[in-house]
Order: sequence, then structure tokens, then C-alpha cells
Amino acid sequence: MSSLYQLSVKTLKNTDWELSSLKGKVVLFVNVASKCGFTRQYKGLEELYKKYKDQGFELVGAPCNQFMGQEPGNPEEIENFCKLTYDVSFPLLAKVDVNGPNEAPLYNFLKNSKPGIFGLTRIKWNFEKFLVDKEGNVVQRYSSLIEPQAIEEDIKKLLQK
Repeated sequence: MSSLYQLSVKTLKNTDWELSSLKGKVVLFVNVASKCGFTRQYKGLEELYKKYKDQGFELVGAPCNQFMGQEPGNPEEIENFCKLTYDVSFPLLAKVDVNGPNEAPLYNFLKNSKPGIFGLTRIKWNFEKFLVDKEGNVVQRYSSLIEPQAIEEDIKKLLQK
């Protein structure tokens, strides 16, 4: 896939979402899970989303159950957890695989656009993040250890371009 904007994904509510609708926006993609040590990052992600969404920022959560089964819920359970625990208002995708033979095309694109250390593409854990500029280019990849607030300056710079 040569462009992010050629991809379509399923939302948590099982509707199709053409990613071409993100043209002109700065986007942060995050593979998320409800029962992970990093789940508390939902709070910081939601804060970033609320702060910058009206300036052309979009945040997309991609629930994934590939890491020790830490996202076991069905769509309703995932939505309820996110809303009731962290008041999440940013879009959530249908549960996806981010690695392996059933890897979502979105994650194939993100990982191959911005490989990790030593050129490895594999997602290591939940809450790995990819920052995409207004033209759909993956400009940065952040490990799960990077807190959402640490990405804020990078988001601001891209919004100002």
C-alpha cells in the first residue's frame, strides 16, 4: 500500500472508515488494550485529543489482543471500559492484529513506513504509537514507554506546518 489514504478500516461499531477523510490532519495511531500496564495512557491520550482535535489533530485507537490477551473484550465491552474509565472520545477501531499473518493493512503500512530500532517492524507491545503528518507520512514511531505528554511538542510542530 503506497498511501495511508488508500486504506479503509472498520470502526469499533463495525462501520467502514475511509482513511482518506484524514487528509490534512495530524494523526496519532495507537494500538490499545484495556488490561495492560500501559492502559493508564488512555488518560494522557484523551487529554491530547481534547486539546488539539479542533486544530486538525486526530487520534485513533486500535484495540489489539495479541499481547498476553490484554484486550479480551467484545466491542461493547471495549467501548464501555474506555468511556466509563477514561472518558475516551477519540475514535476506536475494531479489534485488529498488529503483527503476524492476519496483520491489519493499516499496521502493515505504519510499521513499514517507520521501522523501529535496527529496522525491525514488529510491534513490541500495547500502546506503541505512530505520528502521521498532514500529508499521510509516518514521521515518528514511539515505544509503549513513551507517555502521551512526551509527544505533545511533536504534535504541535506538525499542526503548525
